[in-house]
Amino acid sequence: MKKSELVFSAMLVPIDFLMFLLAGIAAYFLRTSYLVSQWRPVLFELNLPFNRYFILLLIASAFGILAMAISGLYNISAQKRLFKEFFQTLVAVSATLLGVVFYVFLSAQPFESRFIILTAWVFAIIFVFLGRFFVKKVQRYLVGRYDFGVHYVVVVGSDNMTDKIVGEIEKSPDLGYRIRKRFSGLELEAIRGYLSKNEVDEVILGTSNYNKEEVLELLKFCEEQRLDFKFIPDLFQTFATNVELNTFDGAPLIEIKKTSLDGWGKIIKRFIDVIGSLFGLVILSPFFLIISLLIKVDSKGPALVGLARISQRKKFYLYKFRSMVEGADKMKEELMAFNERKGPLFKIKNDPRITKMGRFLRKWRIDELPQLINVLRGEMSLVGPRPHEPREIDKYARQHKKVLLIKPGITGMAQISGSSDLPFEEEVRLDTYYIENWSIKKDIYILLKTFIIIFTDKSAC
Repeated sequence: MKKSELVFSAMLVPIDFLMFLLAGIAAYFLRTSYLVSQWRPVLFELNLPFNRYFILLLIASAFGILAMAISGLYNISAQKRLFKEFFQTLVAVSATLLGVVFYVFLSAQPFESRFIILTAWVFAIIFVFLGRFFVKKVQRYLVGRYDFGVHYVVVVGSDNMTDKIVGEIEKSPDLGYRIRKRFSGLELEAIRGYLSKNEVDEVILGTSNYNKEEVLELLKFCEEQRLDFKFIPDLFQTFATNVELNTFDGAPLIEIKKTSLDGWGKIIKRFIDVIGSLFGLVILSPFFLIISLLIKVDSKGPALVGLARISQRKKFYLYKFRSMVEGADKMKEELMAFNERKGPLFKIKNDPRITKMGRFLRKWRIDELPQLINVLRGEMSLVGPRPHEPREIDKYARQHKKVLLIKPGITGMAQISGSSDLPFEEEVRLDTYYIENWSIKKDIYILLKTFIIIFTDKSAC
């Protein structure tokens, strides 16, 4: 672990504490300011003067630091994902708010300003995240500009995945990695000789299609030299991410589960889907009516269409706002020669079947909003693999059909990683990863990133 990572991680503690204090102070003075007090008179100054409030704020800030530590926000790593860090911050600050509310409930002294509590919660999320964002920017600037605390790596492998890793490292120097040398194959003697003579922090094995004994030998050597060892798992190791140990008549039996979405995971995900789809449909119902009228005015045909899709071996009809002319499906065969996407999927730019209103709907992903009906009915989920057409599935290879294990989603890993621009194999790999590594945090991360992409990426049409 680099000293720079330790320094920046240690810096986060006082910065987070300061941000909590600033958020609380800003909330208090906003509530007592003329701007707010003329709208709602201040009634709590006698039982909560600022000096007493500040003492409570110090305690709440300390509790906030504890909540952030439990959320994993002080784990030391070379790089942290921005959206994941925002979600962890949101959870930690919300837990702090619950602690404050619980204290107020149990306290013998009344506290009548819910405005301060809610405002401090919003300010704390913003202030803490901005403070961390600033530290992150400074760290990445120093790494990218001055090689401050970089990780020097040796890469082993010559396949496409290894090329992708190398390309990402070379494209983004602020990630904190520098490639010292790349070996096309697992040349043990040459690698050990190089590692012994040069300053290296990590070894990355880009492919696992090597002799297992040689891989273990390299791993042991890295342990002896105190070098980090990373590798891309093979197919069996990927399957083994979801295992459950049971006993059968006294004998240990390992079950490789299809997905972590078994048991309680499935129940929790369905609960979130029902609440989220109900909320979305209630809020968007007036908007749905307006869009439907505009579609009818723009072109002939129904406002909503039901498209045949397959989910968990069952056929259902996916609802979308119509964005194409009537009979678009029949025109697909004529346009197949212009298909720009490799594999069994179909996409062409400037598709002549799309209406003027349809281009607007697709640009802002509005055409997909009626899928909330499918989510409420239990045919889809808010987050999951892309819905698949019956004719596409007929062309899938055996390894592709794993994406059919769970319900499709309105958004998913592929949609936030390039959507229709992704090669089909890459889309399947991302969806397979999601199925095998599902978590509530991952779903919320995908939903948050989807909202950001809607306003920053207009390539859908």
